[in-house]
Amino acid sequence: MSQVVIILGSESDLGIVKESKMLEVLDEIGVSWELSIISAHRNSEELQNYCMEKYKYPCRGRADKDKDAEVFIGVAGMAAALPGVIASHVRCCPVIGVPLVSSDIPSGLDALYSMVRMPAGVPVAVPGIGKPGLYNAALLACQIIALNSKKPEKICGALLMICRVNQLSSLLNHLV
Repeated sequence: MSQVVIILGSESDLGIVKESKMLEVLDEIGVSWELSIISAHRNSEELQNYCMEKYKYPCRGRADKDKDAEVFIGVAGMAAALPGVIASHVRCCPVIGVPLVSSDIPSGLDALYSMVRMPAGVPVAVPGIGKPGLYNAALLACQIIALNSKKPEKICGALLMICRVNQLSSLLNHLV
């Protein structure tokens, strides 16, 4: 079973996910992941079944790391109900939502508001909008997994190295 389950609301979201380097971060750190495309609006029953298949833990006792996902990431634009719907199905598993910019509202605020205005008891973490949000979501997922890992220093060390390399790369780009 994959440690991180990434669900996109639309196939059109796949390009920005690849551009964000989110998947490379997970691979570099050694966190297993899987990606699916399921619309919360058009395929709600399929989404519910998928979430229940990936996370069977019923909030009583501990999750089985060999069978259950440890983190879900929902990626969506516009109405962006996807992360909230995921959170409603996997109540005891962390859900990270990443709002995407749409052509209708270029700032992505519509999607952001959909994710941060969740009712009490259905938490969704939102680490940013668009590519930076996707990248940060990968880092946050790794941090969450490290908390339950037998070797957290391995994951944390890899995270620190990736962050430092990116900061150095950014600095060099500004100097050139």
